[in-house]
Order: sequence, then C-alpha cells, then structure tokens
Amino acid sequence: MERKLTEAAQSGDINILYELLRLDPTLLDKFDKPSFLDTPLHTAAAAGSTHFALEVLSLKPSLGIKLNPDGYTPLDLALQNRRFQTVKRLIQQDPELIRGKGRERYTPLHHVAEVGTADLLADFLVACPKSIQDLTIRGETAVHIAVRKTKLEALQVLLGWLQRTNNEQILNRKDDNGDTVLHVAASKNQLEASVFPFFIFKDFSCVFAA
Repeated sequence: MERKLTEAAQSGDINILYELLRLDPTLLDKFDKPSFLDTPLHTAAAAGSTHFALEVLSLKPSLGIKLNPDGYTPLDLALQNRRFQTVKRLIQQDPELIRGKGRERYTPLHHVAEVGTADLLADFLVACPKSIQDLTIRGETAVHIAVRKTKLEALQVLLGWLQRTNNEQILNRKDDNGDTVLHVAASKNQLEASVFPFFIFKDFSCVFAA
C-alpha cells in the first residue's frame, strides 16, 4: 500500500490517494509518528506534484515540517529540485513552512539565500517576515549566508527588505565566530559597488562599530 502511495505522490494522482485512504483511514497517521522518514509530502514536493502535495498538507498539516532521514523538509526538497511552482503554492497555503528547521537548523529561507534565488527570497520575506530571525546552528542569519556565498542579488534583496521594514538590527547579529555581516563581507572583500552605497546612505554607525 505504501508503494502505491509513493507512486501516486510521484504522479500526482489524488484519486489513488483517496482510494488508499478508504482502505486504511489511518494511512497518513503512520507517517506522523516516526521521527525521520520520507513522507508522501516529501515525495510529491520533490516530484513537483503540486496539487497532490497541497492535498496531503491539507489532510495532515504536521507533515509539512517533518524531516526525512537526510534532515530535509518537503519544502527543502521542492527547492532542491527546482519545483518553484510547488514551492510558491505550499507557502501560500502555510507560510510557516518557510521557518521549518532542517539539517544544521537551515530553513528554506537560508537555502534560498545560499543559492541566490532573489525573486523567491523576496516572496519568502513577504510571506513570512519573522523568518529573517532564524539562525543556523552556527548562529548565521540568511544575510550572513548570502554574504559568505557571494550571492549579491540575494544580498541586495535582503538589505533592501531590512531597510524598508526597519529591521537593520539584524545586521548586528554575530555568528558563532563573533562576526557580523559586515565583518564577513569585509573579510571577503564583498563591499562591491552594487551593495556599498546601501551602507553609505543609511545610518549604520552602530553596525560599523560592532
């Protein structure tokens, strides 16, 4: 039965999902109890079976933040497989998925900052503003990650959003090495022309003094 469910998740066949639920109404509950496993939501998200993923999320919301054995949430897998339409629909249904903490306490926002997908990063920040507060196990913010990975477009989105929402204090956060975002940027010579004016024209004296 679980094999049929996996195949249905891959193909996006919602009818089969309900046929299986008629045979075993507790089918999805079985995925809720173990700590780490690949759920039908993981499978559907990775395959880009958007409607199937949304259906499972509606039926069993707790699966939205369940980790698989590799430490990834369903939204993480959708991002890794570039299923961006699935990503957007999932966060529309439950914006808190953006704060789901996986391997090394990375959230989907951290993953997007790391790969530099600027438009998706903007969508995440609008959908779940508090996600900017989340830290990795190394004490890094999404801004730390964008700087460390030299993702300037993502960095510009993050800095612009911090400016518009008066959240500049995030730039004062220090990672486990004691480095603020500016410390990391300076060490990597990343205060480039496209980013430096932002710091020039904003009053970041407290950041420079950190």
